[in-house]
Amino acid sequence: MEDIYQKRVLNQFASDNYAGICPEALQAMQDANAGFVSSYGDDIWTERACQHLRQVFETECQVFFVFNGTAANSLALASLCRSYHSVVCHELAHVETDECGAPEFFSNGTKLLHVNGQGGKLDLGEVERTITRRSDIHYPRPKVLSLTQATEVGTVYTPDEIRATSELAKRYGMRVHMDGARFANAVVSLDVAPAEVTWRAGVDVLCLGGAKNGMAIGEAVVFFDRELANEFDYRCKQAGQLASKMRFISAPWIGMLEGGAWLRNARHANACAAMLEQHLAVINGVRIMYPRQANSVFVEMPEAVAATLRTAGWNFYSFIGSGGARFMCSWQTTEHDVLQLVEAVQAAVASSSLFD
Repeated sequence: MEDIYQKRVLNQFASDNYAGICPEALQAMQDANAGFVSSYGDDIWTERACQHLRQVFETECQVFFVFNGTAANSLALASLCRSYHSVVCHELAHVETDECGAPEFFSNGTKLLHVNGQGGKLDLGEVERTITRRSDIHYPRPKVLSLTQATEVGTVYTPDEIRATSELAKRYGMRVHMDGARFANAVVSLDVAPAEVTWRAGVDVLCLGGAKNGMAIGEAVVFFDRELANEFDYRCKQAGQLASKMRFISAPWIGMLEGGAWLRNARHANACAAMLEQHLAVINGVRIMYPRQANSVFVEMPEAVAATLRTAGWNFYSFIGSGGARFMCSWQTTEHDVLQLVEAVQAAVASSSLFD
């Protein structure tokens, strides 16, 4: 049984969701498990977590905790829209490709209008054309611009790019939503203060990821424009996102933020991905598809090589919408894991060349 467990850990590059709970988050959950505590978020742990996030973002934001990213994004977008509105997003955005229509469901029918753009980033020319394409009553009125940080293909928006995106949105009376499932990875990649790539750059609401960064569950919905958070607690309750034992969702944020584990975990994951990119880039027959700026590496390689890797037990995704293979690193990935994968790719390439 131990050998099977070790193999699963070693051969895992499919998702940072596969990783376990990091020690800081686990200890915080254990600390919150002492004695009786008020329910539904009316507790010291939830209040402390909110205060820590306000310190991180250097502003009096309104914070809510939900179970997962789909709920965070969907409820946040629903709070910004009415049913006859639309959300402009990238064609690879998670809200478009991977949330089973949840944004439309929770907003009672808000339409997603997706645009293209290189490297997973919004093409602002395409965004403006989509916004201005029609203005008649038969067309869902664009109300929100949603961007993903880091993007679905592992690239990162710079502060200037976010500012330009927000300025375009505000020019047309739109709000700006940020899907930050891997926000920590973007922050350490850019080496900037979190405020510089959120509210100071024009972002109205951020869905801040915890699960992909070492927590068990729990995402934070952070409203920088606090008026937009009006009655958001009711949305959470109605959607089944108001946890009765909220402290076990909020307390891990204290453990992650107090000692900087959220950035430390992201920095480690990014470094492992950088190491992987460096080694894969020099293997004949393997092509890096996108600049590695966060904790994922996208590669194009022969199908025979991918099949050989999977047969040998390596777990990775063929990425939806962009093709190629995605190798994702996490806080739990080690340099040994990376080097073992590189050796496996080299062996698979060598094996496939024998039959060419």
